[in-house]
Amino acid sequence: MPKISKKGLAMPPSPIRKLVPFADAAKQRGVKVFHLNIGQPDIETPQCALDAIKNNNLKVIEYSHSAGNLSYRKKLTEYYQSVGIELTPDEIIITNGGSEAILFAFNSCLDPDDEVIIPEPFYANYNGFAISCGVKVKPIVSSINSGFALPEIEEFEKIITPKTKAIMICNPNNPTGYLYSKEEIVKLGLLAKKYDLYLFADEVYREFCYDGAKHFSVMDLHEIAQHVVLLDSVSKRYSACGVRVGAFITKNKEVLSTAMKFAQARLSPPTYGQILGEAACNTPQSYFEEVVRDYVLRRNCVVEAINKMPGCFCPNPKGAFYAVASLPIDDADKFCQWLLEAFHLNGKTVMLAPATGFYSYPAPVVNEVRISYVLNVNDLKEAMECLAEAVKIYPGRTK
Repeated sequence: MPKISKKGLAMPPSPIRKLVPFADAAKQRGVKVFHLNIGQPDIETPQCALDAIKNNNLKVIEYSHSAGNLSYRKKLTEYYQSVGIELTPDEIIITNGGSEAILFAFNSCLDPDDEVIIPEPFYANYNGFAISCGVKVKPIVSSINSGFALPEIEEFEKIITPKTKAIMICNPNNPTGYLYSKEEIVKLGLLAKKYDLYLFADEVYREFCYDGAKHFSVMDLHEIAQHVVLLDSVSKRYSACGVRVGAFITKNKEVLSTAMKFAQARLSPPTYGQILGEAACNTPQSYFEEVVRDYVLRRNCVVEAINKMPGCFCPNPKGAFYAVASLPIDDADKFCQWLLEAFHLNGKTVMLAPATGFYSYPAPVVNEVRISYVLNVNDLKEAMECLAEAVKIYPGRTK
């Protein structure tokens, strides 16, 4: 029988989706499952974006330019200008989701066995993208005790080798919700310059910053513009995860022309996704103001509830719509499966993502879970009641 590839065997399952069969089985037993495992907001997609899909009169759905429709790239420059980022359309490649933008970055800038340093916990699929490109992730652990702040630059320098070619961050962070400060981003820029590294930044949660905090983009590091690659997506910004449209952005022409070869190889990004993305650029600021207010209420509901649970701790995230909590449990993977297989409170349970999947393997921390506060406050209150009771009676409780 033919063998599976080494890459295929090394590819990790998604910590976000691997428990879906257990959730499906729970639902078949009549248990209501509160899905806090995945970043799928229940926020409505802007009406202007939906109308563009409904009202288009295309007779033929053609390939677009491999870099994406020029009209969309022009419109995107207006959006980026509104957040203080100056770009031209030819500095943007439209991608099949932010995922493809990351693949373009890895494939364009790193060779097989090259290393990319990523503060962990990090978005789980970075592991999968790295494996598919033959790239090695060099993790540097951030701690829940500091709210997952950026590790000291000296810690980065300790793990830089001749194989190190890039540093990657997600800002605001998935899974922690940590928002890197301007000072932290500047330090990373100086490090990238000192060691001649690329600096990749996944900024898909840019709009979601709380408590008066401001987002500082790597694109504002003008002195190292040739080192910077920005990775973006419409999925979270406009609550349009299913349209699968992102962007690969850089002022480095050599990197851009290299990424274009990969873009040409996959032909083009999705037509309807680009139509929606272009129209979504007209979303009024009031939409984001309302969404941010809503997410603050959701965040507060979750964080306050967890910190009232004996033995539990959850730092207060400043961005995105995720939080990582430490629980008095022996194993997050077992606990999250147990929630779906063996627990319910009045016919209800909660689905979480074990944070072990957001670390490199093996995970240095096993008692953390990621919570996506993407449901309405009433559902979140019920979910937190379920979690509080579950933590009390879990057979593997450690405290």
